[in-house]
Amino acid sequence: QVQPVESGGGLVQAGGSLRLSCVVSGRPFSTNVMGWYRQAPGKQRELVAIMTRAGSTNYADSVKGRFTISRDNGKNSVYLQMEGLKPEDTAVYYCNYQPMGAVMTYWGQGTRVTVSS
Repeated sequence: QVQPVESGGGLVQAGGSLRLSCVVSGRPFSTNVMGWYRQAPGKQRELVAIMTRAGSTNYADSVKGRFTISRDNGKNSVYLQMEGLKPEDTAVYYCNYQPMGAVMTYWGQGTRVTVSS
């Protein structure tokens, strides 16, 4: 299977915004659940937001109301719009997806988000 490719990370001041993108190359409409996780220094990787193919979503409590996940099934892409960023959002953000009909999921290499106070 194909590793997803993330983009859009960077350095931003507290209160700012960033948009992360993740794309999985291959046949259109071939992804099931897609989502974002993050890992801050010294901490375990945690769920940020996931979205099913049908559009159901699940967010971490810490990002509800600030982050919005969306996807384009035809492009096998998932996005994360992050608003009102806080220093505690600083982490490497990883895209994860599950191919249609598969049990395993696949991780991207990650994109770093740094929020300065």
